[in-house]
Amino acid sequence: MPAIDLFDAGAQRHPERACLVGTGFRRSYRAVRAATCRIANALARDGFAPGARAAVYSGNDADAFTCVLGLLRAGLVWLPINPHNAVEENARLLDAFDCDVLFVHSEFLDALAAIASAASRITHVICIDRDDARVPSLEAWTAGCADEFAARAIADDAWASISATSGTTGRPKGVMMAQRNLIAFSQGHAQLLTADNPIVYLAAAPLTHVAGRLCFPVLRAGGTIVVLARPDADAVLAAIPEYRVTRLFLPPTAIYKLLAQPNVHDIDCSSLKYFMYGAAPMSVDKLKEALAVFGPVMTQGYGQTEAPMLIAHLRPEDHYRDGVPGGAVADDDRLASCGKPTPFVRVGIMDEAGALLAPGAVGEIVVRGDIVMQGYYRDASATAEALRDGWLHTGDVGRIDPEGFLHIVDRRKDMIITGGFNVYSAEVEQVILGLPGVQDCAVIGVPDSTWGEAVKAVVQPLPGAALDAAAIIAACRPQLGGVKTPKTVEIWPDLPRSPAGKILKREIRQQFWAGRTRNV
Repeated sequence: MPAIDLFDAGAQRHPERACLVGTGFRRSYRAVRAATCRIANALARDGFAPGARAAVYSGNDADAFTCVLGLLRAGLVWLPINPHNAVEENARLLDAFDCDVLFVHSEFLDALAAIASAASRITHVICIDRDDARVPSLEAWTAGCADEFAARAIADDAWASISATSGTTGRPKGVMMAQRNLIAFSQGHAQLLTADNPIVYLAAAPLTHVAGRLCFPVLRAGGTIVVLARPDADAVLAAIPEYRVTRLFLPPTAIYKLLAQPNVHDIDCSSLKYFMYGAAPMSVDKLKEALAVFGPVMTQGYGQTEAPMLIAHLRPEDHYRDGVPGGAVADDDRLASCGKPTPFVRVGIMDEAGALLAPGAVGEIVVRGDIVMQGYYRDASATAEALRDGWLHTGDVGRIDPEGFLHIVDRRKDMIITGGFNVYSAEVEQVILGLPGVQDCAVIGVPDSTWGEAVKAVVQPLPGAALDAAAIIAACRPQLGGVKTPKTVEIWPDLPRSPAGKILKREIRQQFWAGRTRNV
């Protein structure tokens, strides 16, 4: 079953329902389907067979997402390119992933020279939204193409996409996802979220990442996707009541910005059934605030590019002590978890020797199931390292508590060894994130002549907040003890982040480990 069948299922049941909407536009399933067929026919006309690679270089845009559906219909492999990356980085990715066709929004036409010099395999470039002297427009390129497309045979194990890893620890790798991986993700996600029918999904986070994958279960159900150009806090809050949004995904940093809006309590969010969060740890205190503001709709998905979002799931009712939405809020340990493993995967905790550990023990989180990637593109050694003994090794350190909830303790590479003791930075970060005036923080190990590594926190204040390093250390000590409490704290106006918004700890570490032959 090819991934485009997810869209066609919704289009067949609800041809006149709104598929893609936003400021100034409304496109039915019938219209979007016809557009995807024209794109697929143009690709076939120009000689692109299933397995060719196509990228869409654009911010959140209805026409750009239609191009994604069109290339999938033709059997091409989608290369999601983050428009917030540096142009040089995207050019390297397009070359590394052997891109053949590039759909580009006019906003990024100036990047074409750098891309052409780096990614020589690209033979076709199409401007998504308008005419341009350099390349044909999408409308001109598809002119005369039929609104129906003769379906191609696409195997379940054929690639659907090659996505770049976040690159927070080094050069990104290409994660190969098969058609069946995307189908399994979409079908599994549809079984977890069932309270909203019809679905109105607000796509505010980048469609090149989790927000884009979440479109496919929506399309399968014939839901409506509201496309926002960016997760601007005011625009998100305005869109919820305007479109009667039923589900929304945002990473924690974007949720914090919503909560900081002075009018957040005045917004009618009664239509919202699921406010999904993930992609990074969320402050427990901020999560409690979100529950108070938005109601019993918060739901977390844990995953990674190699196994998206369905490794574990913290349901709305799990946020409450007795499983009763709107009742007493669960304790901090529960709220800091990422939920219980979903029925669509098997999750284990493994030691360094490859043995599965009993509940409660701390080790690496490993997973297997139909959502797990095929491997890393042209990187056999990294694939062999990640997919060992039939398991995907996530690189996350975790434990499963007696109630079955999965807790991420840290990333393996983020563990600090100080004076012979293991300190998991995530535990320290959670305490600091709960302090007044803190927007975000990163905890790392820095070189220390006595301890080998010393615990250091780099803290970003909320706008207008004044933080004191000594006060932060003093506040941490009663909760963390002497070993885990940061020895030093620095206040930075902002923290370095990837284009996806993840904190780049490697860049922070480099400032303290420069000139050393090892970083531990």
